[in-house]
Amino acid sequence: MSAALPWRDPDRVAALEDALARRILIIDGAMGTMIQRETLDEHDYRGERFADGIDSQAPDTAPPGTPGRELKGNNDLLTLTRRDLIFGIHRAYLEAGADLVETNTFNATAVSQADYGLEHLVHELNREGARVARDACDAVEATMPGRPRFVIGVLGPTSRTASISPDVNDPGFRNTSFDALRDTYAEATRGLVEGGADVLMVETVFDTLNAKAALFAIEDVFAEIGNRLPVMISGTITDASGRTLSGQTAEAFQVSLAHAQPLAIGLNCALGARDLRPHVEALARIAPSCVSVHPNAGLPNAFGGYDETPEDMAEVLHEFAQSGLVNLVGGCCGTTPDHIRAIADAVDNIPPRRRAEAPAHAA
Repeated sequence: MSAALPWRDPDRVAALEDALARRILIIDGAMGTMIQRETLDEHDYRGERFADGIDSQAPDTAPPGTPGRELKGNNDLLTLTRRDLIFGIHRAYLEAGADLVETNTFNATAVSQADYGLEHLVHELNREGARVARDACDAVEATMPGRPRFVIGVLGPTSRTASISPDVNDPGFRNTSFDALRDTYAEATRGLVEGGADVLMVETVFDTLNAKAALFAIEDVFAEIGNRLPVMISGTITDASGRTLSGQTAEAFQVSLAHAQPLAIGLNCALGARDLRPHVEALARIAPSCVSVHPNAGLPNAFGGYDETPEDMAEVLHEFAQSGLVNLVGGCCGTTPDHIRAIADAVDNIPPRRRAEAPAHAA
């Protein structure tokens, strides 16, 4: 990390660091779960701008749209076509007790937007995703002065892996590259910074090489603008093996990304809180940064839903907090403002985890 670069907004960074020193902070819950509750149709996703199946505001240099291609399911696009909905979801989480809300940009990369022919929107989706989250934070802060709320600019994992072949018959094949990932992550990062993100988070990391491309891109953008933001990293343990998809344990994951000197490192998605506990404990034991966790509401059921109640999750995360494992907690798939409210109440007045000392050879 280039420590010589100044913080983009030192007062915001100081406020965040002060809050982290005093209490366990609350991250919001699932964006997708809340969107699915709305039972949106194709019209909601298209809005007026995409009514004819192409982007009416696209520059001449943009790739042509495909009129017959469905846009339903492109949740990131709702930032542009249903801004009111995204603002309302952010606000609901903030009013439930979240200190930090994640931008609706999980799939706002060229890799993911290529499925819809909307690669040209990457910068705009990230910029506007940060802006609507910023507006929600400002609105809630105005009603509760003295308690700052922060925007986490989300950089999702993409649907591709730089480390593993998708073809079992050709183990050397890759459907993406470090450079391709770096380029789209840089474009997304520029948008998030421009839109007003307070923190950047490389999240749901299943392939550490993808995360390294994102972190490389972030540093490139910081060098371009001559400022920096705090960075968080959150990986995902894919199954009972206790490893990421690219084969790392939680300890190996932390060590391989420690060079980025993140504000926080943690785990999210894939498993429920109970199953994540030993892996969060492993991070808490060695990480010199803060530790975060925002698990799913249990494992998905036969219908693709999630059954853990707010009370269930709150009880488990209360134990995490009492055991001194966490600095930030929240929810991933299946969680709602009710989950976040219960979690916030459960960890209230419990001191945050004390950060581990960095090993001398890693300092």
